[in-house]
Amino acid sequence: MDLAAAVEVTIMTTSPIKIQTGVKGPIMINGQTVGGLLLGRSSASMMGLFVLPGVIDADYTEEIMIMAHTPFPPISIQQGQRIAQLVPLPQLSEGIVPAHDVKRGKGGFGSTGGIALLTLDLSTRPKKTVELRY
Repeated sequence: MDLAAAVEVTIMTTSPIKIQTGVKGPIMINGQTVGGLLLGRSSASMMGLFVLPGVIDADYTEEIMIMAHTPFPPISIQQGQRIAQLVPLPQLSEGIVPAHDVKRGKGGFGSTGGIALLTLDLSTRPKKTVELRY
């Protein structure tokens, strides 16, 4: 799923900035909430805009923002310009359910709680066979 800038932005610094998308969570696929991996589009990289990868939690309910930077400012991003893509991440463990009653802060960047440790039995992990031909 491609994500576009909701507003026109001109980046005047090399520091990372947040770019509005106008898309709010949670991410729903076939009636199920899923998380997502936010990545940059190759066309954005070619113009000197680097999208910082990020994980969107399945229970995230605010606007999804794109964090990006450029090493060579200034750079302009037009409203509606597709600069990132969201790769859905299905829940890999049936025993883990997103917490819908957790109070979340505004802004979406940073920790929302204490440290958690997740362990999965690797013998039951999802497996995908991939064949590469050269």
